[in-house]
Amino acid sequence: MQTEAAAVAVSPQSQGSGRLFGLLFGTILLIGAGYAGLHLVDDLSVVKSHATAPFILLGIALLIALGFEFVNGFHDTANAVATVIYTNSMPANMAVIWSGVFNFLGVLTSSGAVAFTVVSLLPVELILQVGGHAGFAMVFALLLAAIIWNLGTWYFGLPNSSSHTLIGSIIGVGLANQLIAVNTATSGVDWGAAINVFKGLIFSPIAGFILAGLLMYVLKNLVKIPALYRAPEGNKPPPWPIRALLVLTCTGVSFSHGSNDGQKGMGLIMLILIGTVPTAYALNGAVTGGQVKTFHEVSVETRQVLIGLGDTTPVIGDPRNLITKAIQQHALLPGTAPALVELIAEIDHQVGNRPSLRSVPQDQMGNVRNDIYLANTVIPLVLTQPGLSTEQTATLTTWKGLGTKAIQFIPLWVKVAVALALGLGTMVGWKRIVVTVGEKIGKEHLTYAQGASAEFVAMGLIQAADMYHLPVSTTHVLTSGVAGTMAANGSGLQWSTVRNLLMAWVLTLPASILLAGGLYIALRHLF
Repeated sequence: MQTEAAAVAVSPQSQGSGRLFGLLFGTILLIGAGYAGLHLVDDLSVVKSHATAPFILLGIALLIALGFEFVNGFHDTANAVATVIYTNSMPANMAVIWSGVFNFLGVLTSSGAVAFTVVSLLPVELILQVGGHAGFAMVFALLLAAIIWNLGTWYFGLPNSSSHTLIGSIIGVGLANQLIAVNTATSGVDWGAAINVFKGLIFSPIAGFILAGLLMYVLKNLVKIPALYRAPEGNKPPPWPIRALLVLTCTGVSFSHGSNDGQKGMGLIMLILIGTVPTAYALNGAVTGGQVKTFHEVSVETRQVLIGLGDTTPVIGDPRNLITKAIQQHALLPGTAPALVELIAEIDHQVGNRPSLRSVPQDQMGNVRNDIYLANTVIPLVLTQPGLSTEQTATLTTWKGLGTKAIQFIPLWVKVAVALALGLGTMVGWKRIVVTVGEKIGKEHLTYAQGASAEFVAMGLIQAADMYHLPVSTTHVLTSGVAGTMAANGSGLQWSTVRNLLMAWVLTLPASILLAGGLYIALRHLF
């Protein structure tokens, strides 16, 4: 039987190319870091404040956020390269560079929708006050809890899900936030949104197991190429058609991973940027001219739709308080519609006559962003009301879409920084995960057909999740796919490994909830 060392060894012939690819990655890392740094400095040049504390906090928070993506690379991206390294289809150093490039492209072409789906699970008042002590406690607790749990599972070679860990950390912060302020209207976890996210996290591994097993069964019955169903022999690469197939599926999984998993860190980085330097990042400066004029026109129409709902409850005090209460209770309350009319009027006053969002006064940018966020969050509650015409629904939906564009954006330098952190994490941590995927899931070693089937299915499922703006776990989808191919092939499963994977899957939520909740309470006192 092949040993673990043989399974992940780099052949003498590939050592030279390994140095070349290491040099290439170092060059890419320097260029990318320089690009991100220069653009960050350029963005911060508009900030007129001379205080140093926000910039120190920004630097620390960004390092921790990129550290989360670095550790994410230990797990999820390592799964993407596991089959090509284990089957000797690509030298290890070349594989991680190749995967990093396509992770970068996946991150670069992502819409950011998954990032903001994850962020929307956080309590509304923490998002609105992300620049305050509670906001910073939230961000640091989320990231530190996720890093601690990911490092622990990586140490034991368990392909844990960074997505699972991050969602658990968000729930932990929400519960702790509610526990601290038990006698107030403070919101905790948005369970409706959380359940939608859980559906993707729970059903994607099941789908991975079934679909990869079916694909393996079909291949065995239709494709009669004996070499395809053999395990790797020493350091010998597979025949070139099989090698090309495995490289293709690795490429697809890497790209899909970047387009989905990379977004989770981006959403948190945007929260950090908005909280520390709202003058530079609260509003999307790319919204200009005709788009601002359209925003004004749709705002007028939206107010008329809301007035037509017939709610005549007088708004006493700040309309934001009533809207926030409705969001916290997940219900449209008496007076919510009139309050929203007033809030949209205030937003229109601040934005509607500007040549671009960049020209909003700097001291008002954070407030305008929060107002748009509140309006955007409550509009779905309005859309549930009976009796709305198609035109009224379209008007409300259009305003929400324009508001989303104004506040949900991710600068290119953030995408570059996240992609580099993912790639660097893969280079450091790939070996433990490769051994688990290749040798410890089934009783027989992974064959070429099994690796291709599992990765093809993982690629498809992650892309489908992107379409529905849902976060899924590359780790869970791929490892369950490998298990499915083992079952379909009659290879049997190593139940000790399966048990450990299931334990990691089951324990991740409670562990990350407790870690993040405890850290949040401690950091609230510290800040």
